Amino acid sequence: MADTPTLPLPLDPREQPILDSLLRIRDELTLLKQDRSTYVKSSDVMALYDRTVDQVRDLNEIRTDKPQEDNRVDRVLDGCFQLLSLFFMTIGRNNEAPAAYALTSTIKRLLDHFTEVDLYSEKDLTHVSHTLNRLRDIVKNAEASYSPKLITLLRNRIELCQASLTNLQNRLDRLGEGLPAIHEKLISILRSISLANTRAKFSSSEVIKLQAQAKEIDSHRVDGKFVTASGEVPASNEEVGELLFKCLRWSEIVLERKGKIPDAFNEPYQILVDIRNRLEKLSLTQAWSLRETDLYDYQRQLDKFDESRVDGNFVDAEENFAELYVQRTLLYLIRRSYAYIYYLMVSSEPVSEALLPVYNQLQTLRRCLIEVKNSGGVSSPRELYPYSMKLNSIDNMRVDGKFMLGEDIPEGQGSVNDLLAECFELSYELRVAAETENEE
Repeated sequence: MADTPTLPLPLDPREQPILDSLLRIRDELTLLKQDRSTYVKSSDVMALYDRTVDQVRDLNEIRTDKPQEDNRVDRVLDGCFQLLSLFFMTIGRNNEAPAAYALTSTIKRLLDHFTEVDLYSEKDLTHVSHTLNRLRDIVKNAEASYSPKLITLLRNRIELCQASLTNLQNRLDRLGEGLPAIHEKLISILRSISLANTRAKFSSSEVIKLQAQAKEIDSHRVDGKFVTASGEVPASNEEVGELLFKCLRWSEIVLERKGKIPDAFNEPYQILVDIRNRLEKLSLTQAWSLRETDLYDYQRQLDKFDESRVDGNFVDAEENFAELYVQRTLLYLIRRSYAYIYYLMVSSEPVSEALLPVYNQLQTLRRCLIEVKNSGGVSSPRELYPYSMKLNSIDNMRVDGKFMLGEDIPEGQGSVNDLLAECFELSYELRVAAETENEE
């Protein structure tokens, strides 16, 4: 993926060797990302991380009198940090400072889009707020382990996101009595209509049902206004009324267009639909199929589309602006895809991909044992044999209490061992309960 947007080459000739070094590092990171023949090792990632930090130190020394400089070096450096951040997740070091870099980028994109269109819910903001608090704790705990420059950079990125989040929350706080629930419902209807609009097979009946929900909300207004139980008009009545109008109007447009995109914008539409569908599939099969570094390519493709807009609008090959229907459809796909990337990042387990097959098996065993326990247990210890055999086979994989990959000790040993111990405990409880019941 080409760098986007195009940035000028460094004016200071001393930055050129740094750019060349960063390009080599990014190429090595890309090759490592694409290599599926083996698991990613911590030693490989840390070596590339140390080399990147060396370049940052050299760059900072050159720019002591021009810290605001922004050229192609910065774009390539951002790419290196994005990849390294995702690699830290891949090797299970999710709770270390570098892992926060990519997540703050995605959060910033999401918040910028929320701000642009003013279409977001309380649930959206609550989840992001929890994530930012977690990232703050990670960065704080990493002060002694990582470069002060990196810690400062991450702190600034987190606080930039926090400022946007606070502004969005203030806008929601203006909603008067009874309106937050209506606002939340309208946002849900709008998103559902946009989802129906981008399905492979358009369903008019689905959109009509959603439209009916919006009309039901409209029917409860009095003289075009929302009113409280005491008959008063709550604050921000007009804002929610405008949102209702958008909802009804969007349903009419979608029913009229039936998912048909003009030829001039069909290519970007198909690409964005494909990205959205792939990310949606990953969100369903994440535990078994995701390597976090795969998200880099999706993020860069989305960034390219997002940054190609002119004054916030999409343009075709002849520089013509997209009409409202196309504009909203493409923006929905971009925003939905960013949301999937965010979900996949925050759902990433702090376990190396080398241990994920074992970890996932134990997760499945744990769910099965809990289900057996909740449904009344077993009538005989013999029924637990399949679970016991599987647990023992996993336990026998350990060497001196550790799961090994050759000579390497992958990250996430504690998480896997805790899960294994929990499964053994559940199995033991079920066996004791069955034996006690049989004796009685």
